[in-house]
Amino acid sequence: MSTTFQLDTATSRATPTPQPMRRLTVPKIRQRKKDGVTEQPLVMLTAYTARQAQLLDEHCDLLLVGDSLAQVIYGLPSTIPVTLEMMANHAAAVVRGSYHSVVIVDMPFGSYEASPRQAFESASRLLKESGAAGVKLEGGAAMAETVAFLAERGIPVMGHVGLTPQAVNVLGGYAARGRSDAEAEKIVGDAKALDEAGAFAIVVEGVVEPIAISVTEGVSCPTIGIGASAQCDGQVLVCEDMLGMFERVPRFVKRYEEMAEVISRAAATYAAEVRDRSFPGEAQTYQPK
Repeated sequence: MSTTFQLDTATSRATPTPQPMRRLTVPKIRQRKKDGVTEQPLVMLTAYTARQAQLLDEHCDLLLVGDSLAQVIYGLPSTIPVTLEMMANHAAAVVRGSYHSVVIVDMPFGSYEASPRQAFESASRLLKESGAAGVKLEGGAAMAETVAFLAERGIPVMGHVGLTPQAVNVLGGYAARGRSDAEAEKIVGDAKALDEAGAFAIVVEGVVEPIAISVTEGVSCPTIGIGASAQCDGQVLVCEDMLGMFERVPRFVKRYEEMAEVISRAAATYAAEVRDRSFPGEAQTYQPK
C-alpha cells in the first residue's frame, strides 16, 4: 500500500489519498499462524492520533490504540484512570488515519471485569464509536468466559498475559513475570485458556523468554511479544518509546530514533529565530503586490 499526501487548502494540513486497497482483517491475522508456525512475524505498534496512524499504517499489520495513552498522551501515572470515552475518541482518530492495518483498541480498567455482559456493553460501544476491528483485554483464565462471550457475539478479542499493567497494584510493580515455577505455569495456563476461549491473538508482555516460547508453542493463535521473545509470532512496542520520545523506557524497548532530541533542537532553533526577529522571513510573509 502506498499513500500520497496532498494539501487540503481548507486546513493546510496533509490529508491522505490512499491507493485502492483492502484493509487487513482479524481472520487474516489469525490465519498467519499455520500448524503452529508464523512464517512472517506480525508487526504491531501503538497509535493514538490520525496523523500517527497515517505514518505507521503501511508498515504495520496491526495498530493498537493502547491504554498506554494514559502516560504517553495525558501524563497520568498509570493506565488505571483511562475511560471508555478516551479510548473511543483516540481509536476513531486512528481508524480515520489508517487504511491497511487492523485497528485494535484496549478496553480500559473497570470496563469489562465485572461480568461478560458488562464487557459486551463496553466493547460494543468502543467498536461502534470508533470503527475499530476488535478489542484487547488483560487477564488470563479468569477472563476466558468473557472472551468466549464476546467472540460468540461477533467481537474479536486479543488477550494479554504476563505483565498486565492494569493489575500493577496487585502485582506490585512492573517487574518481569514468570520467574517462579508456579507463576510460569500460570502464565502458560492463562494463555491456553484464552486461546481455547476464542482469542484471535495474545499479547505476551514482560515474561522471561523461555516462558514466552512455551506460550507461543502452546497456543494455536498468534502471540505478540513485548519484552518476551523474538520467537513470538509478532512484536509490539509503544511507538513513542521506540522513537525515543522519553528519557526512560523499559529494558525491552529498542530506541530506533531519538525524536525527543530532534523536536527539542527544532524548538530551540525556532525560539532563537523568533527572538532575533529572523522569523518570519520574506518567504513566510505576505507582501503588497
